[in-house]
Amino acid sequence: MAGIGFEIRKILEKDTLLSIVEAYGLAGLISSGPWVLSVIGVMIIGVLSFGLVVPQTLIVQFLVSVTYLMACSLILTGFLQLMFTRFVADRLFEGRRDIILANLMGALWLTITVAGASGTAVLYFLFDESLLYELLMLANFVVLCGMWIAVIFLSSMKQYLQIVALFFVGYTIAVLGSLGMTPYGLPGLLGGVLLGHSFLFFSFLYLIIREYPGARFVAFDFTRRRQIFVSLIFTGLFFNAAVWVDKFIFWFTPETSQPVIGPLRASLIYDLPIFLAYLSIIPGMAVFLVRMEADFAEHYDQFYNAVREGDTLQHIYYYKDQMVYTARQGIYEIFKVQGMTVVILLLWGEDILELIGISPLYLRLFYVDVIGVSVQVLLLAILNVLFYLDYRRLALGLCGFFLVANAALTWLSIQLGAAFFGYGFAVSVALTVIIGLWWLSWKMDRLEYETFMLQGR
Repeated sequence: MAGIGFEIRKILEKDTLLSIVEAYGLAGLISSGPWVLSVIGVMIIGVLSFGLVVPQTLIVQFLVSVTYLMACSLILTGFLQLMFTRFVADRLFEGRRDIILANLMGALWLTITVAGASGTAVLYFLFDESLLYELLMLANFVVLCGMWIAVIFLSSMKQYLQIVALFFVGYTIAVLGSLGMTPYGLPGLLGGVLLGHSFLFFSFLYLIIREYPGARFVAFDFTRRRQIFVSLIFTGLFFNAAVWVDKFIFWFTPETSQPVIGPLRASLIYDLPIFLAYLSIIPGMAVFLVRMEADFAEHYDQFYNAVREGDTLQHIYYYKDQMVYTARQGIYEIFKVQGMTVVILLLWGEDILELIGISPLYLRLFYVDVIGVSVQVLLLAILNVLFYLDYRRLALGLCGFFLVANAALTWLSIQLGAAFFGYGFAVSVALTVIIGLWWLSWKMDRLEYETFMLQGR
């Protein structure tokens, strides 16, 4: 994320009210714009398709199918996302930009092969739908997996507004394509989404090829033993699985879900509030990007440059204190801004649900989910600092705990009854953040010792 951090820092150096608004606006667009556009795009397809697609149960099948595609593609690519991000970051630090493109092609080849094989197996053994539906599901799954790998590069490139514009154009194509093919029912809706995601994938690939030219076409240097960080492989898997595990538990518990298409199930009582709640993270994510990727990154560079260049101990202590202070202030500001967002939604949540035509019966669960996803932004900030400091095992432990806690507490909430729905996710992410803050504070106190004395380990 260094690219966007540098850009935000340049904007903030103007030191005007307009520059602050510009910096936070850019951070909000980059951090949450793609997610918001994807959610809104799929919802618009569903809403506008009512009356055009008959029977209307096909629209529910479409929304559920896309949700599973998103979830499964993120979990599958979680194995590679962080590991490949680290590989790219190390090569950029070494100045070896010429090998990045070839390794991206290798990563895409590996991802597409695994996604194609696993998706084919799942569709063959678990589904008994039309061949066209299954082919479109497979194509969407493969394209999404490739797109998540390509997205790794976007934050390191400077065309931020262009990237957001591509997301807007991509989901506009998805909406128009789906609506144009509504006479074909469910395959038409899935075909429109495939058009939009394919546009995004190949557009991102074009930007990356233009940014990182290379002599070789494909390489697998990232799979060499010394380049593989096993902890990052499982951290990416555990985090993505942890974010989705509560949904899967609700989907496949008979008392809280219903079958939709093939083996796919949905939980009408749980799905809508949690996905609406995720739209509330935009303010917190904007602060996260500004404070973590601009302010903290700057002091982090100063501290480790001082260490590497043999600066005085007084300066090293000073830069370390500045880095710790910036991390604390960043987490505090995320808490403050996202907390204000939670208060606003708690006060006006009922009016918001009424405005968009959602039953007030969802209100309590919506409140719980809003608190849960807001705390999740704090977890992202903690993990970000741990990654900067290269505390990979702590990040792995946090994500593993989040996964186990979310699964166990979500199952317990279902056993306790409807009044406790949502608390499994909210409590698990809150416990993870508390543990993460304690670990981070402990590690910060030991930072000088571990920097100088444990280099050989």
